[in-house]
Amino acid sequence: MDPHGRAMADARERIKRTELALERAEEMLAENMALCSRIRAQRCLVEAAHRLVEIDPQC
Repeated sequence: MDPHGRAMADARERIKRTELALERAEEMLAENMALCSRIRAQRCLVEAAHRLVEIDPQC
């Protein structure tokens, strides 16, 4: 393979690896956003329970 053809093959391979890395990063971002949402919901439940205890300590 001539040097130009090899450089093009290397560039295509780098592009493919970059695309795969981007896809994985997007998946990880979606997972992190879902986890953040669940944590936020749990925090709201805990805060609501604390407010309920302040209203009626026997809860």
